[in-house]
Amino acid sequence: MTTAPVELLTVDQVMTRLKYGRSKVYDLIRSKRLASFTEGRCRRIPDSAVQEYIRARLEEAD
Repeated sequence: MTTAPVELLTVDQVMTRLKYGRSKVYDLIRSKRLASFTEGRCRRIPDSAVQEYIRARLEEAD
């Protein structure tokens, strides 16, 4: 059994996917609403974290 590799996104890629500006993405990261990590100077956001953020926002809208 193999697991699917985790897709890691840059802040720019998340900005494009969510149609948000850089400040908004970093605000989400700072407030722990969007999970991320840094390796050296590179910040990466798992695609699953973006999907979870979208799910949470949709639930809040109900």
